[in-house]
Amino acid sequence: MKRITILTGHYGSGKSEIAVNMAIQEKLDWLIDLDIINPYFRSRSVRALLEGNGIELIESTIENAAGSDLPFISPKGSRPFVKRDIHAVYDLGGTQHGAKVMMQFRDFIKHPEDIDFLVVVNIFRQETDSAEKIIKMVHELEATSQLRVTGFINNSNLMEYTDESMIEAGQRIIFEASEALKRPIVYTYIEEHVKTTKVFAGDNKVLIRHLAKQWL
Repeated sequence: MKRITILTGHYGSGKSEIAVNMAIQEKLDWLIDLDIINPYFRSRSVRALLEGNGIELIESTIENAAGSDLPFISPKGSRPFVKRDIHAVYDLGGTQHGAKVMMQFRDFIKHPEDIDFLVVVNIFRQETDSAEKIIKMVHELEATSQLRVTGFINNSNLMEYTDESMIEAGQRIIFEASEALKRPIVYTYIEEHVKTTKVFAGDNKVLIRHLAKQWL
């Protein structure tokens, strides 16, 4: 993976869950929670887990005011773009509304080659259940964020009901968008209970539900 990974995706795509998994599995230095859209499935709810794995959490609430949920972004959020010894994942809010937050960091991005901007797709969400909708979403994200989307993450699942046929269905639809836009499927995340010997597109990763345990 690249030194900085920025994740975006519609509500329910599993974006925040993947951000936490990625930070832990890849032993990253920082997770920057820029999701000021969704107050529920937020990376901050597993702060202790992240810190226990040596990961610093940078988030949008004011220090010592965990329930604030204000549209405030810590100035530290720009630091990975200028300090090349920091490996980080950014968890953006869903769709183009959340992507607007990235515009404040544009002047700090001096090494775009260090960055992956990935769209998390779950085809079992109405907003991304076709290649056409996915392509439209990518165009909107790029126009709003002023960043180029570099690839996709297939996270097509229905939690405990997930089986390999669902992952394959997601791959087929996302691959259509991938081919049209010339952007690869970089990762496929597979629910930890799914038993499969198949190799899916991109780097195959196990998805452990850390955030969902807080709510479900």
